[in-house]
Amino acid sequence: MSLVSLVVTLIVVGVLLWLVNTYLPMDRKIKSILNVVVVIFVILWILNGTGLLGGLNGITVGG
Repeated sequence: MSLVSLVVTLIVVGVLLWLVNTYLPMDRKIKSILNVVVVIFVILWILNGTGLLGGLNGITVGG
């Protein structure tokens, strides 16, 4: 993963999250849950992409 793609992805995710939080009418609790889920997903994606979290490749969901 190159640094440029990492920065571009973080900017796109940040802008999309800002747009959702600003323009979509949702309850405050739902917005906070959405924010936490997106932040956790992005952190896991960064760790997996940099190789710091290599154990996720062997995990499968379902049959």
